[in-house]
Amino acid sequence: MSRHRTGHGPLVRHARAGGRDVVRRQELLRVRGRSVAWVPPLLLLVAIAVADYHTIGEFRMISWIVLVPGIAAALCGVWGTTLFAVVSLVTYVIADSAWPHEYRAGRGDFVLVALGGILAVLACAIRVRDERRALHMGDVTDTIRRTVLRPLPPGWGGLDHAGVYLTADAHARVGGDFYDIQPGPHGTRVLVGDVQGKGLGAVEAAAALLGTFREAAYHEADLATVAERLETRMIRHRGHTVALGRSDGDRFATAVLLAFPNDEQQAVDVLLFGHEPPLAVGPGGVRTLSAGAGLPLGCRELAPGPPGARRWRVSGDETVLLVTDGVTEARDGAGSFYLLADEVSRAVAEDPGIAEPARLAAFVRDGTLRHGGGHLADDTTVFAVRRGPAHRRPGGEAPEGGRLRS
Repeated sequence: MSRHRTGHGPLVRHARAGGRDVVRRQELLRVRGRSVAWVPPLLLLVAIAVADYHTIGEFRMISWIVLVPGIAAALCGVWGTTLFAVVSLVTYVIADSAWPHEYRAGRGDFVLVALGGILAVLACAIRVRDERRALHMGDVTDTIRRTVLRPLPPGWGGLDHAGVYLTADAHARVGGDFYDIQPGPHGTRVLVGDVQGKGLGAVEAAAALLGTFREAAYHEADLATVAERLETRMIRHRGHTVALGRSDGDRFATAVLLAFPNDEQQAVDVLLFGHEPPLAVGPGGVRTLSAGAGLPLGCRELAPGPPGARRWRVSGDETVLLVTDGVTEARDGAGSFYLLADEVSRAVAEDPGIAEPARLAAFVRDGTLRHGGGHLADDTTVFAVRRGPAHRRPGGEAPEGGRLRS
């Protein structure tokens, strides 16, 4: 969710970033689970009082006590800040009264300390309100991410899988890339794709496609029918956005659709919608699992009919690697693209264990970030899947003794 089309995007992004900053600050101000936010203002209060005691009459330190509630306002809650404001004022009165009359700071500094305490409490109240709002926005964003990209249990659909999802906007948590695994009576289907554009409109389109995929991939026996359902959903979604008067009615999505059939354990069907073909990565090397050159979802008028699927044999030690263009279009300082297949081939030749899904996804993630100097020009998804050693039953049911979470 990198930009909001109504113009509130920066506020939303800052709220999310603020939420993470709040959590980090709270963690830093805890020791063994207990808050120590009160320690800095208390130490400052004691230090000022001691310094005032040891200074000469003409140079008083006690007026600096106005800083104490200000520090508390940045670290403590409203009641804590109020307490420090009152204690600071009381400390000021006691310390000032202890001096001979000619050396007392007088009413002027008393008003300064009292006013500083009041302003500190008001500032703290505003800070706490904004922090709560930022945390709430973070919770909303996390809910959206879990809804669009639902958590996948280990071994879901009989597949070992590992995924990496990075957004180009450092403050965003979800964008236009999407992926999912859907087990069903006709085998396990996998979808990875990338919605054109950014912002909430891309997130909405991704959510629409994933919802259709989860239903169609479960019920439909023919992969071409699943593809047709996805195409229809994309067109319907665009019609809805046009009816709302939005300007993203020409949005489309590239995607790759995989099927791991039940009737052949070493096979995978590949269907492409204008997307980079997946790679089969194993100890023996890397090969491309190509298929018919289909157009992106939402471009039916350019070439009616679904693209053709192709079945490939994939051995048990091979992992199918799927990525979005955040990987394939990553550039270094000289403008050179990241050569995914070449890099993975070299890595597997040196260490065949890289072909395991978790290690493979991590390798591609690190290589992409390193190639781009830590900068992502687009949302980036890396998804690696292969059949697990213990296959689960169609529909997501676990064998006896096993449990799966949906």
